[in-house]
Amino acid sequence: MSVFERRLGLLDQPATRPLLTQVVRGIEKESLRVDAAGNLSQRPHPRALGSALTHPSITTDFSEALLEFITPPSTSVAETLATLEQIHRFAYQVLDDELIWVNSMPCVLGEDADIPVARYGSSNIGRMKTIYRIGLGHRYGRLMQTIAGIHYNWSLPDSCWEVLRADDGAGQSLQEYKTARYFGLIRNFRRYFWLLLYLFGAAPAVCRSFVRGREHRLVPFGADSHSLHAPHATSLRMGNLGYQSNAQQQLNICYNSLDSYISHLRQGLTTPYPPYAALGLKDADGSYRQLSKSLLQIENEFYSTIRPKRTSDKGEVPLRALGQHGVEYIEVRCIDLNPYAPVGIDAGQIRFLDTFLLFCLLSESPPTSPDEHRLVQLNQHQVVYRGRDPDLKLEILGREHKLTDWARELFAALMPVAAVCDAAYGSDDHGAALLALAPRIKDASLTPAARLLAEMAATRQSYFQTALRQAREHRDQFRATPLDPATLARYQTMATQSLADQASLEAADKTDFAQFLAAYYAQYDFDPNA
Repeated sequence: MSVFERRLGLLDQPATRPLLTQVVRGIEKESLRVDAAGNLSQRPHPRALGSALTHPSITTDFSEALLEFITPPSTSVAETLATLEQIHRFAYQVLDDELIWVNSMPCVLGEDADIPVARYGSSNIGRMKTIYRIGLGHRYGRLMQTIAGIHYNWSLPDSCWEVLRADDGAGQSLQEYKTARYFGLIRNFRRYFWLLLYLFGAAPAVCRSFVRGREHRLVPFGADSHSLHAPHATSLRMGNLGYQSNAQQQLNICYNSLDSYISHLRQGLTTPYPPYAALGLKDADGSYRQLSKSLLQIENEFYSTIRPKRTSDKGEVPLRALGQHGVEYIEVRCIDLNPYAPVGIDAGQIRFLDTFLLFCLLSESPPTSPDEHRLVQLNQHQVVYRGRDPDLKLEILGREHKLTDWARELFAALMPVAAVCDAAYGSDDHGAALLALAPRIKDASLTPAARLLAEMAATRQSYFQTALRQAREHRDQFRATPLDPATLARYQTMATQSLADQASLEAADKTDFAQFLAAYYAQYDFDPNA
């Protein structure tokens, strides 16, 4: 019996099955706000939505026009999706004539300077969040920052961890064991996440305005000179046109242990990087251009497909919290917005992700070598641009796989995990999710990326026109069934309270910003083993 089979069997006992129903998940969903014609909104974040700094469910990402909707941690898939739907309905009762863009790749964009950076008020933490985004604009350009996606947060309950730890005979504390095994999950995820790009990638095309003045390998979509695409692409968002950084390649982040991860990431946070040092910390008028001259201003600047996470205290740097308290949950960052699901993701995708993540956690996960790290990146690049090519082959440690063959192998390995999850929930939802997605392996035309291109061809509409039509359709669907009065009042109260919370924060903030920033960065000088 393999380690994977033994671990899965432990969770498939009558006494342990119910524990799997306590898996916790949460979603952070980004979407651009656009005007009625599909142009990026130039309006500030609507006050009726509340404070982007302090609202627990509605905030912004890089731009004032880049909404981010956040669901609280939940053990219920239905509850998570219902909350996300409520937030969308509330937003549409506030946005008047504006739309929520439903695709990961942005709308028609003007010049870089026309993209408004998010503003968070006059408090020190608010100023820090804004300056960080100003720095991103200087470092990478603002166009790249308009890309949107889904972040999926996931954790296994401690009751499951106790069962697994007892079987492993680990002499570690529960938190040490969880941290080590979460890093094992991360390593396996990186080996196999190309499958998610293939199955759920929904960004095979872009508006020409997105690549204006940039080198690229995209070609016009037939006679449509306004749309550019890669014929077999899955998720251009995850390629070199998306959240990628050549400068960050030198970090070579290691996921073999918490200590190695912290060491490499802290180096990027504390070591000056000459090109960014040349930008200067402030401009001639004394206004901040960036938070620091290091390769990374803060942890979030590191672009990764998955992150180990720990909830930090107010004012605490995330890396310190992670180093001192260990991994609490993981954040998956490679999921495109699904334009065929009103809230950007559906229950089938969530149940597949749960199955996939549990498979990655239960499977053996040897340390990653430099050669494997390189192949992981190569496979990602290949699937981004050629994932739907029936002849595409991927490589892992000397073994070459045809993508479709490897995908079938993974689905076969996922099926018993789905069966255990279904036994826990008393349903067939996880197995059904796999069965519904399996035909995409044989027939790439069923993938969201292929569906989008086929729709463009059938309607003779550009990428922009197609995406705008989809946004209008989703808007009409949300507005057709407004929130009930009690739910509407609850969201209105949350918005009002968040504005009051921001005002209180600003009134109480007496520390000089330079001192605040120095104290913040001083926290990176810590001993993770203390």
